[in-house]
Amino acid sequence: MRDVTSLYEEFGEERLPPGQRETERFPVLSKSGVPSPDMDDWEFTVTGAVEDELSLSWEEFRDLPSETQRQDFHCVTGWSRFDNEFAGVTFPEIAERAGVRDDAEHVMFAALDDYTTNLPLEECDRPEVLFAYELDGEPLPSDHGGPLRVVTPHKYAYKGAKWVDSVAFLTEPERGYWEKRGYSNTANPWNEERYSSM
Repeated sequence: MRDVTSLYEEFGEERLPPGQRETERFPVLSKSGVPSPDMDDWEFTVTGAVEDELSLSWEEFRDLPSETQRQDFHCVTGWSRFDNEFAGVTFPEIAERAGVRDDAEHVMFAALDDYTTNLPLEECDRPEVLFAYELDGEPLPSDHGGPLRVVTPHKYAYKGAKWVDSVAFLTEPERGYWEKRGYSNTANPWNEERYSSM
């Protein structure tokens, strides 16, 4: 298992970001209801500024090299849950398989419930950004984004799309669902970047 709980040292002095409270619970928040995908038809796609666009079934995705990580999870609403054990595929693994082009600068994640969220490529292309399908040794519960969600322990959790099924590499920035509605585009918990300054 890779323990990445010390990554806060890159961003701040305290493991618990300012304005956050630690909890052992795992509250459920989403923009709408919980999708119920047919896993026989489920597909994960990678498109945009890449050399090889990908289209993977659930079985093919699960066959990719994976790892388990111990991560912290920070919700923009003010709670943090420490020491979550997520298992899945790292973002760099996906990027390498797709062959990201030199002109790619941004990433857009999209999900089964039409949710989208964005990050600069440099903020995604790190091993702590994980396409997770297990939590604490069990399949990721559907209300927490199962079968697959993105986790971004260096960002507020709205940057980690639940029910993710596609990634697009972009040559210009675009804003996602919450970013268009006033949430921070950068979402650094240690700087309390919760809402846009625009």
